[in-house]
Amino acid sequence: MKRETITLDNVEGLPLSDAVRFGDLVFVSGMVGFGDDGAIVKSGIAAETRQTFRNIERVLAKAGSSLADVLKVTIILTDASDFDAFNDAYRAFFPKSPPARISMVAGLTIDARLEVDVIAGVSRP
Repeated sequence: MKRETITLDNVEGLPLSDAVRFGDLVFVSGMVGFGDDGAIVKSGIAAETRQTFRNIERVLAKAGSSLADVLKVTIILTDASDFDAFNDAYRAFFPKSPPARISMVAGLTIDARLEVDVIAGVSRP
């Protein structure tokens, strides 16, 4: 199987790829809510969640996949009190048959309130 590195413009100089496509799977690195200005959106956990998933959508699209193809999601929140608001925003991205998921609370190495990684299938070649 062929291994393909997927990179947008936000990992310059870092030892990682935005995603790796291997066969019919896409492994997306941890994404945070960077806006177009390169800063984390600061309008609360719901806005940060929406931006994070928009960023994931961009990476998945470049890899030939989409949120509809997501199989597994890992969520890291920095504050457990954000869990309910996060879930409310998350539901909009997976209204039916949500993917398998793990959620945890931990510190992050960047000033974000959440980080998300996904594993998705490939919907087109």
